[in-house]
Amino acid sequence: MNVCVFASSSSRIDEVYIRAASELGALLAEAGMNILYGGGGIGLMGKLADAALEKEGKITGVIPAFMKAEGWDHKLVTEMIVTSDMGERKKWMFDRADAVIALPGGIGTLEELTEAITLKQLGIYKGPVILLNISGFYNTFIDFMEQLVAGHFLRLEHKDIWEIVNTPAEALTSLTNYKGWMEDPRKIARIF
Repeated sequence: MNVCVFASSSSRIDEVYIRAASELGALLAEAGMNILYGGGGIGLMGKLADAALEKEGKITGVIPAFMKAEGWDHKLVTEMIVTSDMGERKKWMFDRADAVIALPGGIGTLEELTEAITLKQLGIYKGPVILLNISGFYNTFIDFMEQLVAGHFLRLEHKDIWEIVNTPAEALTSLTNYKGWMEDPRKIARIF
């Protein structure tokens, strides 16, 4: 299984998030899952990769050429794919992802997470979308998504697109137990 993990590249964040990224990397590697991620060498991305490699897991980084030129790439990942830009990076990952997990992160992580939700809403991506809500990091985002449903910007059924978990172990259980969402999401994608 290819698990796409979106995560922060910041190294100036609370240790609780760093521990969670390391634990997730180790658990995915131990489960024999291939990790696809943004290719970064620092922050939660770097800790995820380090932990997976320590457990002899397979991890594929996908990084735009300009980021690699800046030296932002992890030097030891199993495989590094260099793309022309951010759009190609996401497309490459989504085309190969069987599952998506969002660790805490900034604007880039939020953009990737909302694209995963959008692609699933339209039936383009079919796998699980898991929000790893470490220490309530995604609570405000979850409240906003509830507001979208309440205001009829999303259907009530769309809340089943994503799953919220609080620990890396729960994320792994969610991956293992995933049964799918709906056969043809486009039937309800349009709200009228």
